[in-house]
Amino acid sequence: MYNETPIKRRPSTRIYVGNVPIGDGAPIAVQSMTNTKTTDVEATIAQIRALEKVGADIVRVSVPTMDAAEAFKIIKQSVNVPLVADIHFDYRIALKVAEYGVDCLRINPGNIGNEERIRSVVECARDKNIPIRIGVNGGSLEKDLMDKYKEPTPEALLESAMRHVDILDRMNFDQFKVSVKASDVFLAVESYRLLAKQIRQPLHLGITEAGGARAGSVKSAVGLGMLLAEGIGDTLRISLAADPVEEIKVGFDILKSLRIRSRGINFIACPSCSRQEFDVISTVNELERRLEDVTTAMDVSIIGCVVNGPGEALVSHIGLTGGHNKSGYYDEGERQKERFDNDNLVDSLEAKIRAKASQLANRIQVKDTTE
Repeated sequence: MYNETPIKRRPSTRIYVGNVPIGDGAPIAVQSMTNTKTTDVEATIAQIRALEKVGADIVRVSVPTMDAAEAFKIIKQSVNVPLVADIHFDYRIALKVAEYGVDCLRINPGNIGNEERIRSVVECARDKNIPIRIGVNGGSLEKDLMDKYKEPTPEALLESAMRHVDILDRMNFDQFKVSVKASDVFLAVESYRLLAKQIRQPLHLGITEAGGARAGSVKSAVGLGMLLAEGIGDTLRISLAADPVEEIKVGFDILKSLRIRSRGINFIACPSCSRQEFDVISTVNELERRLEDVTTAMDVSIIGCVVNGPGEALVSHIGLTGGHNKSGYYDEGERQKERFDNDNLVDSLEAKIRAKASQLANRIQVKDTTE
């Protein structure tokens, strides 16, 4: 199987968000953000746990008030995934969530007050080993930059980011990552390219306010795909006007498509045509639904006829090629004598895929213990 990515990652420094390494070749972390009211502790915890279940490495929580900070304390004690507190303007909130064990602060040093207030947050972060994310957004650029550039431009986003970077540099604080997000794909991509040339800190990728589930996923895949293919990016969030769980799924799908990081099953499935010997679409949809809990990285090809089926099966862990009444089954490229009844494909395939996933997981475990 052709599983190695040809992408060479941009060199960057290493930070840790909780126990999750970011940068310096670490796996690209997939993040999301809660959309509940943070003061609704029960709903927020439930959403974070749902995100954990689908593989979220990090979850961001907005903390706009002191009441939200008090809620954050309970939330932090109730979940396992590292939490980022998203804070604007009030430095005291940053100090409070640091006291409550936050794993990362998403702040822009330049908008939380004077030098003394900034320094108090930075020193607190230093003492508690809490990294900071500088988050620049094309929709909230500083007024003087809008006056200078007239509109959001890559140069404007870069200048805004570097202002905040310079503040942390002056305070000898290097445990930070940076994002320069925009809702326009080309604006975001070029901004990240410029920033990648200026600093060595990890970069958090995102196309902000990308839209609904379908359009936002496409826009994010195009923009982030361009950057990731160039080796730019150490962590990412897909920003969708949808259930945050979908953001994690799409994030992993993008990484999987570039062979950067795989989680779960990569289905290779034909769009189907009149040659299909079974209902490909319903078969794939049902398998995806049933096998969401499988985390082992593996390729499964589901092809409706013999034109492309055998070729795809050769490079898949499990392959199915449509045949009249019964379909051919492949295991790691080898045709098996066993054939599956087309009326019972889903049950048969689910069993084979789960067995292969367990086999692959055991193989990886043995390899890890012997190296």
